[in-house]
Amino acid sequence: MDSILIPLLILIAVIAGVLLLIRSFTKRAAETKAGGAAASKDPVELAKESAAKLNQEQHRQIYSLIARGQGMAAIKLYLQATGEGLRASRDAVGALAAHPQPFTPEVPAKDLLADDDDEPERFPYRYRAIVSKGDVTREVSSNMLNDEIYGRIRTLAKSGDVEGAAVALTRHSDITIKQAREFIELLDD
Repeated sequence: MDSILIPLLILIAVIAGVLLLIRSFTKRAAETKAGGAAASKDPVELAKESAAKLNQEQHRQIYSLIARGQGMAAIKLYLQATGEGLRASRDAVGALAAHPQPFTPEVPAKDLLADDDDEPERFPYRYRAIVSKGDVTREVSSNMLNDEIYGRIRTLAKSGDVEGAAVALTRHSDITIKQAREFIELLDD
């Protein structure tokens, strides 16, 4: 009886050790899966969401730190600016570094093509619109255009209001009405 007791105790100890290891691995896998759910988010979408949480100065400072290779300082600044956790800040700065996002301030909804006396808004970048048909190509480059305004101009042209589209294009660029008409004529029908 004595000869069976010792191997039996060893067997029980081994089984208990294996069960503890299995429990430890399943717990770690569950934690990794829960933490990985946030990390599995599309990095481009994460970069857009992260950039939207910053004001213009914070945005500029974070990208300045990223450009200088000071990732830890960028994470710290993001953490202070947003109040998110360390891991979320690390993921956000990583996404911002991998997928740079321009600063887009909250713009109140208004009719951007309204014919009022106000000067059109100037953006911090130049927008290029290029159209071509056959051998003819026209380009408009302006810091008073963006995707939304150009889309509205195209909609005006496609709806048959060629003159209104040309006037809107001259209002939001530095081209003449004649050049605007030539540009609008080249838009696909």
